[in-house]
Amino acid sequence: MTKVDKTKRFSEVFLFLLLSCTFQGTHCELVLSPTGHTVVNAEVGRNVTLAVSFSGATDPVVAWFMKDVPVITWTFGSSPIIDGKKTNVLRLEPNGSLTFVNVSLEFSSNYTFEITKAGLKQVSTTFTLNVFEIIQNVTLRSEPDLVIEGTDRFMLEYSMSQGVVQQQTWFYNGREIQTNSNNSKDKSLVILRPTRSDTGQYSVFLTNPFGSVTTYMNVTVLYGPEDPKIQARPAQPFYVSGDSLLLSCLGEGSPKPSIEWIFGGQNISRSAILNLTNVKTGQGGDYTCMLLNELTKNQSQISFTLDVYERPSENPLCSVQSVNNNVDLQYHCQWSGGTPQARLFFPELDNSKSGLGNLSLTVNASENLDGRTFMCLTEHPIEKNKCNITASSPLKFLPTVQTTVNFAGKIVVSIHCVSEASPSAVVLWSRGSEAVTNGTTHQISSDTTQLQIRDYNVSNFLLQNYTCTCKNPLGGQRREIQLRGPSISNSNLFPNQDGTILTLTWEVPPYSVVTGFDIQMKGPDLQSKNRYDAQSKGKSNGFQTIQWKPGSARSADIFDLNPKLTYRFQVIPKALRTDGEPSEVHRIGPGNTNTNRFNSS
Repeated sequence: MTKVDKTKRFSEVFLFLLLSCTFQGTHCELVLSPTGHTVVNAEVGRNVTLAVSFSGATDPVVAWFMKDVPVITWTFGSSPIIDGKKTNVLRLEPNGSLTFVNVSLEFSSNYTFEITKAGLKQVSTTFTLNVFEIIQNVTLRSEPDLVIEGTDRFMLEYSMSQGVVQQQTWFYNGREIQTNSNNSKDKSLVILRPTRSDTGQYSVFLTNPFGSVTTYMNVTVLYGPEDPKIQARPAQPFYVSGDSLLLSCLGEGSPKPSIEWIFGGQNISRSAILNLTNVKTGQGGDYTCMLLNELTKNQSQISFTLDVYERPSENPLCSVQSVNNNVDLQYHCQWSGGTPQARLFFPELDNSKSGLGNLSLTVNASENLDGRTFMCLTEHPIEKNKCNITASSPLKFLPTVQTTVNFAGKIVVSIHCVSEASPSAVVLWSRGSEAVTNGTTHQISSDTTQLQIRDYNVSNFLLQNYTCTCKNPLGGQRREIQLRGPSISNSNLFPNQDGTILTLTWEVPPYSVVTGFDIQMKGPDLQSKNRYDAQSKGKSNGFQTIQWKPGSARSADIFDLNPKLTYRFQVIPKALRTDGEPSEVHRIGPGNTNTNRFNSS
């Protein structure tokens, strides 16, 4: 719009006002009012308008003042006069409002809009324009860098790369700090006479109408070292030779004080914890802990006296054993070593007898001792201790039988008879009415709990009745074992859903002598070679061995069956070359007359 156009536009506005007064036939008076807020906030670089409306007079003189200095004047019929330094920013609107284009910080001020007309009362209205820049890159720093307890003060001050702060609020550990002229100045917070309780996180919250920023800083108030302590773990009035303990030196301070241990005039460690392992009497004495604050250079120290004595090694041991040809019981208590030796006694067995380091008491075995617990009390100047022992007769048990083949090709049958007892039971073996002794055929283990029988022919084991008797002075338990030839007590067949694979399972009587099993089949050829490299040569009316399993096995898998054909299976238990009675015959397949696909016959 040209200057002439602007003048024409302003003239049109005032002509409208003049005609309004004339046609109404009234006496016009100046009326002026703001049409928006009188306090206006603006962001740097934006456009903002101070809006007004007026009426009641023709060709008045209009002026805008920045504080008391006119920046725009205008008279009816002429162009507005704008301060030459502000022509790029200020713009007078046709209705008298003042617009700031791309406003900058320097235009924050109070503005007055004034209308003057000869013969009429002058009217005006006032605005406040606040121009803000967005706050950015706020940082905090402490003065001085090291804050020490007991000094006069320290100060936190913030700086920023740009921004206008309308309000600042300081916080300590998230709580607002109530500031006054003594502790708050422009961009800073002052803490008088700092103490360790002033350690924490400080933050400043800066805000204006167009944004806010919070900046944090952790402040540590240095102090100490003070209140030094030495703690021993475990805490005891004295310690035993061979013990291990920790001496920890503690002292308050910030930063954490450094530690130096001194013993016998020598520096022995710089660790806060002194680890003393397997201590000896020569390590007793005074241990001094020196504490140093590396930043403030303040020192403190404390000493600890360590007393070390000898004690018996380990813990007392109680035991009971059979004596006098497995007739009497001997209770024994031992706690060797120590200075002096520990005194030991069984108060419930014989309170009149005691021993130093070792004590043995022999008593006649009787039923009232079975399952009864006796305590051995041990007394030593350093420590009182105890141990318990319970004698018990053998409990009922079940023998176990295991069959193997040794490197010489002999069958080895191992019979185990183990019964829980205290003292341990002695096992006596017999065959029929004769005692079994070590020899070529029979071998008894050194602890007497196992008997091995070796022979080439299983028939030599059959109809042999072996007896094991577990005995100690309080009683005994007796069990008979009747060995039998290779046999199977139960068997089952489990096919898969489509009848192409089956699993054959079987059980063996507890005292049966078995070294292996033949898995046999009767029926047509399998569809392909099975997984165990056994292949039938053609359809046969007799059973054929298709797999062999060791004596420990209790199942076999058979593959590649034709579900449309009928097969029969059985298991033959073996003891080397001796065959036992076969298991029941299990059939799988459609059969001739039976519609049930899976059947045993």
